[in-house]
Amino acid sequence: QAQLKESGGGLVQAGGSLRLSCVASGAISSINRMGWYRQAPGKERVWVATITSGGNAVYQDFVLGRFTISRDNVNNAVYLQMNSLKPEDTGVYFCHCDEILTTPHDFPMFDIYGQGTQVTVSS
Repeated sequence: QAQLKESGGGLVQAGGSLRLSCVASGAISSINRMGWYRQAPGKERVWVATITSGGNAVYQDFVLGRFTISRDNVNNAVYLQMNSLKPEDTGVYFCHCDEILTTPHDFPMFDIYGQGTQVTVSS
């Protein structure tokens, strides 16, 4: 089994920055795409950004130019650098992996989320 654990959330003023981290732990052989979703109060969870194992990143339009996703394949980690934060960025941010192969037989796990970390941006 594999699990995801986020950290780095908090309270920040508009225009500020935060860096979120997520580490995958457990019996992991490899991870395909890693990414971030967020859920604002009273709203559905939405996709924010994704990065492949080769480092190709894609972003939701509303974070383009402000957020940067990166990953460390050796340590099974993904990061989200968030700059120029706005109050509408407030929400719970969830780490996501679309596929994790677990040892010892590359048994696949699909669509895995962490428990989330709260980000609050004050105006």
